[in-house]
Amino acid sequence: MKNKFSIHSLLSYSIGFVFILCLFFLEAQLIAANGNKVETWFLIFPIIRYVAIAFLLWISYKRKKLSLFIFTSMLLGIEVGMDFPDVALEMERFGKIFLRLVKSLVGPLIFATLVVGIAGHSNLKQVGRIGLKSIIYFEVVTTIALFVGLLAINISQAGVGVEVDAGEKEIAKSTELLEQTKVHKDHIVEIFPENFAKSMAENQVLQIVVFSVIFAIGLGMVKKHQHKETMLHFCESLSEVMFKFTDLVMYLAPLAVFGALACTVAKSGVEILMNLLQLIITLYISLLVFVFGVLLPIAYFFKVPIRRFVKAVTEPVTLAFATASSEAALPKAMENMENIGVSKNVAAFVIPTGYSFNLDGTTLYLSLATVFVAQMSGVNLSVGEQISICLVLMLTSKGVAGVRGASFVILAGTVASMGLNPEKASVILAVDALMDMARTSVNVLGNCLASVVIAKSENEFHLSPLEEEVF
Repeated sequence: MKNKFSIHSLLSYSIGFVFILCLFFLEAQLIAANGNKVETWFLIFPIIRYVAIAFLLWISYKRKKLSLFIFTSMLLGIEVGMDFPDVALEMERFGKIFLRLVKSLVGPLIFATLVVGIAGHSNLKQVGRIGLKSIIYFEVVTTIALFVGLLAINISQAGVGVEVDAGEKEIAKSTELLEQTKVHKDHIVEIFPENFAKSMAENQVLQIVVFSVIFAIGLGMVKKHQHKETMLHFCESLSEVMFKFTDLVMYLAPLAVFGALACTVAKSGVEILMNLLQLIITLYISLLVFVFGVLLPIAYFFKVPIRRFVKAVTEPVTLAFATASSEAALPKAMENMENIGVSKNVAAFVIPTGYSFNLDGTTLYLSLATVFVAQMSGVNLSVGEQISICLVLMLTSKGVAGVRGASFVILAGTVASMGLNPEKASVILAVDALMDMARTSVNVLGNCLASVVIAKSENEFHLSPLEEEVF
C-alpha cells in the first residue's frame, strides 16, 4: 500500500506541478495580450492555483521529502511574486539568510573533507592523476557545451529582428559589474591564497581547495604518527559536524527558495519577458539537449548508476535552480555524492574545483548569448568568426572565478571585442535571473557527474546500501 501510495502521489504531484506552471504561463500571456490590464475574470487563475498548490503541499507533507517541499515552495514563490509583488520584494531576505549560512559552512567543509580524503587515504601520485583527469574532462565537456549553444542560437535565430533598449536599471547594473574589470588581476596568481583566513572569509573556493590540498600533502609527509593522527581525527570530526550543520541548514531551503523566486518574479516585468521569450526558450531547450545528448551518454559510457545518481542530484540541482546559486547546492552535492559511493577525496576535490572550471551551463549560455547580441545588432557572423569566439570563450570562461556577475562580465568583454557596444548586452540583464536559474542547475549537475566519472576512473566509486530516506 505504501509503494502504491508513493507512485500515485508522485504522479499526481508531477501532473499538478506541470498544470500550475501552464496556468502561470497562460495568465502571463493573457495579461501581455491585454496591454498589461488585468480583467476581473482573470482572478479564476490564482484561485485554481491556490487550490492546486495546497494539494501539492499536502502530498509533500505526506511524503516528507525535502525536494518536494522545495518544488512546492518554488510555485508558491512565483504565485506571491505575481499576486503580491510588494510583499514578495521583502521575501528576498529569506534567500539571503540561507545563502549566508551556506557560505559559512562551505570553507570548513571543503577543508576537512579534502584533508581527510588526501592525507588519510591517498598518495601524491593519485592527487596528481585526479587533478589531470579533472582538467581534461572539464575542458572537453565545456567545449562541447560552447558548440551546443552556438548551434542552438543559429537554429532559433532568437536575436534577429529583436528591438529592445536596455532600461536604466540594466545599464546601472552592467556599469557596476564592469567596474570590477578595471582593477587588473592576474587570475593565475589569484588561484593561490595569500591568507587562508581571508580565503575563508571571502569564500574563495578555489583558494581553499589549493590550500587544503597542500596542507593534506604536508600532513601526509609528517613522520610522527601521533601528530598526524591527531590532525586527521580533528578534520574527520570537523567533516562530520559540518555535514550535520548542512542537514540543519537544509531545513531552511524551502523558505529560501520561496523568498528567492517571489522576489525574482516581482522584479521581472511581463513585457520584457515576452520580448526576450525566444532567447529564454532557446537557452532552456539547448540546456536540455546538452543534458540528454551529452551528459546522459557520458553517464551511460562510464556506467553511472542512473537512478541512484538522479535521486542524489535532485535536491542540489533544485536548490541551484531556485536560488540561482551554485554555492547553495555545493554542501548537499558533496554529501550526496559521497552517499552514493564517491570517495571523500574525489568529491571534495572535483566538485569545488568544477565550480571554477566546469561551468557547463554558463559556457553554453555565453556562446548562445554572444551570437544573440550580434543578431540583435544586425551583425551577421560567419562560421569562422563564431568558432573563433568559441575559442576565446574556452579560455575567458575559466578566467574570472569568484568575480561577481562573471557571466555578464565575460559576455560584455566578448561583445566589445567584436566591435559592438557592450550596452547591447545589458538588455539580457532584464531576464538574466530566469536564465541564471537554468544554467546554474546544469553547472551543478555537470559537476556532480564529473565527480562520479573521475571516481570510477580511479576505482574510488564504491556502491553502498542507500536508504530511501537519505533523499
